[in-house]
Amino acid sequence: MAKKTTKKKASTNKTGPTKRSVPAFIKKSPAKFHTDCETLIKIMSEIVGEPAVMWGESIVGFGSYHYVYASGREGDCALIGFSPRASEISLYLMCGLDGNEELLSKLGKHRKGKGCLYLKGLEGVHIPSLKKLIRLSAKQTIKQNQ
Repeated sequence: MAKKTTKKKASTNKTGPTKRSVPAFIKKSPAKFHTDCETLIKIMSEIVGEPAVMWGESIVGFGSYHYVYASGREGDCALIGFSPRASEISLYLMCGLDGNEELLSKLGKHRKGKGCLYLKGLEGVHIPSLKKLIRLSAKQTIKQNQ
């Protein structure tokens, strides 16, 4: 009997752009972050030159880029974005955090992950440094994925 082979389907991203309302999402987020979210929308849309779009259920994203991993997996992702969580705002900055310790030291209280910056809010955050980090992330992400 011949062995039956099946071709694996390429996996699809769970998070992609949607038609969901950004203002409705912000309204449902923790009230303490509403003003900060509006500020981030203004900053990020000015830097990327594109409006805020909901990516999945909980990410406010700006722009997009296409990536291809060495494994062959590929997809699209928001160029930059953020999500207000219960206790902090997660900023999705795929590139630009490593090697920018001077900017991060000026930023104010934060913590960081591989491609994320976590803020308890924008109070006390050095906004010019934040803008530079966002701009660097967008530029480096585009360059890295060309």
